[in-house]
Amino acid sequence: MVCAHHHLYSSLARGMPGPEAPPLSFLGILESIWWKLDQALDLETIYWSAKLGALEALETGTTCIIDHHESPNAVEGSLSVIAEACTEVGVRVNTCYGITDRHPASNFPPKSMTEGARRGIEENRRFLSEGGKGMVGLHAAFTCSDETLAHAASLAKEFNVGIHTHVAEGKIDMAAAERLNSLSQDDWILAHGVHLENEHGLQGTIIHNPRSNMNNSAGYAKPKRFSNPVGLGTDGIGADMIDEFRLGYARLRENDVTESPQTIWEMLEINAGLFPESQQDIVTWSYPNMDPWHLAFSLGVKPRDIVVAGKEVMKDGVVMTVDVDEIRSKAAEAASKLFKKLDELS
Repeated sequence: MVCAHHHLYSSLARGMPGPEAPPLSFLGILESIWWKLDQALDLETIYWSAKLGALEALETGTTCIIDHHESPNAVEGSLSVIAEACTEVGVRVNTCYGITDRHPASNFPPKSMTEGARRGIEENRRFLSEGGKGMVGLHAAFTCSDETLAHAASLAKEFNVGIHTHVAEGKIDMAAAERLNSLSQDDWILAHGVHLENEHGLQGTIIHNPRSNMNNSAGYAKPKRFSNPVGLGTDGIGADMIDEFRLGYARLRENDVTESPQTIWEMLEINAGLFPESQQDIVTWSYPNMDPWHLAFSLGVKPRDIVVAGKEVMKDGVVMTVDVDEIRSKAAEAASKLFKKLDELS
């Protein structure tokens, strides 16, 4: 299994202190929750968050993660920390830094490139030039100036990689297609697309994130309407792709009772094409029939044995590469530290 859109930095978020007042809009959710979380990250919490996220991915049979990262107060070196943590667990990762002008911008879209965006560009450049497996990240077009979008697209061409970005997740980003139209390429990853027009003109693969869209009340993307390839992601809510497939099918079925789980299963096949190395991995599952019609209604399907790049990383349901209890203990300590920082930002 491949998770085509993840935020490993959010693995420690469970139990985090909430905002003083419930946010009532998508932008409010970003500003009072997720943008505060990424500001509180340092390299230590990034490491344990990535390591916990990679462990939980492996425990659900996901061997490859396409990650999108942001930590505005710990930019330099962050992508290498994520790659190191995943490698230690035995999970393949393709990561990138989400370039943005939203620090300290409060009016969107910003008018010109900020120092924060330059740092993000340089972190992507550093990681790719050192041989890291990744893309060039963009947060979302509405948080970026036109200058920043152009520089990011140029960097992606320089390294012959795609851009991984959020597109029209909320109504505030509805202008994304128009602003990115002349820049997008077939190798781009376009996460969400909830508020894209049916014929939006963007090139690239759209990644459907049903659970996250529901959680943020972003709306239903109606993924079948796109002519683009469509993959499946979690937007940082774990990496259990069988469970995400099952939820994606239920959401699809709610919208159209004639639908088949094969539609969502094909998204998982698109995921595999985005991370071709996944086809070298071998997963033996606890359920004997990995057919979409079976899996849509069979709960608790788990991996039993996993081989990644020829190395046995799970046997009889037990992870062989790391001390699972130590990771969970250290991650809990890192989460406590992170929550204290969040309180200080309140």
